[in-house]
Amino acid sequence: MIQVRNLTKSYSDIKQGNIVAVNNLSFDAFEGQVYGLLGPNGAGKTTALRVLSTVLRPDSGTATINGHDVVTQPTLARYQIGFVSANTAIYDRMTAWELVEYFGQLYGLKDEKLKERMEFIFSRLKMNDIRDVLGVKMSTGMKQKTSIARALVHDPPVLVFDEATSGLDVLVSRTLLTIVSQLREQGKCIVFSTHIMREVERLCDRIAIMYRGNMLDEGSLDELYNRHDQTDLEEMFFTLISRHEQKTRLAKAN
Repeated sequence: MIQVRNLTKSYSDIKQGNIVAVNNLSFDAFEGQVYGLLGPNGAGKTTALRVLSTVLRPDSGTATINGHDVVTQPTLARYQIGFVSANTAIYDRMTAWELVEYFGQLYGLKDEKLKERMEFIFSRLKMNDIRDVLGVKMSTGMKQKTSIARALVHDPPVLVFDEATSGLDVLVSRTLLTIVSQLREQGKCIVFSTHIMREVERLCDRIAIMYRGNMLDEGSLDELYNRHDQTDLEEMFFTLISRHEQKTRLAKAN
């Protein structure tokens, strides 16, 4: 479903010069799988996902979504993706139903088919009680559910969750993680970025540990534990970062 090869993206900064946000990133993600990008703020997770969703163009490397190249076939690639983040905007003057309907129309869904799809989503996400609530009156949990409904309306095979639980209370976070698990069971390919260890342990089939644009390692939890002789994700995470920092210092010294 998703194939990323040697993806690199950098930015120019007046004070710091060239900043490499994503450095030579490669991974594969498949249907019925949650692929996790684990790393702190500034690790390059969001930049990588923005490239996958065609918002940013990479400097080099390739990425395909369900066979469609994100650079040469951006429109086709975009139709394969539903994108959810903690910063997804909800229009204040539109109800939940109106907003999801609007995005369904943008994806080319027509009348009866769109209504049928929306009825299914609002029922599945238990949103019928908020379908007429304006965005300005929505709670954080309502907004996040509406964002998920918007991402699902065109029934994409690939879903991207970028720090989607950030700022949510524990009940809303738990609901979102349950929804992600259900989507995996439906055969969706899901990329899930987070800095929260327990979310990775609960959800992810494979994990890429990222730090300052670099993938430090990748694999299932068991593979990573065996490779690094660890039984605790947090300890392994900080060990990998420490080793990376040490290598960087030695490289600069030489």
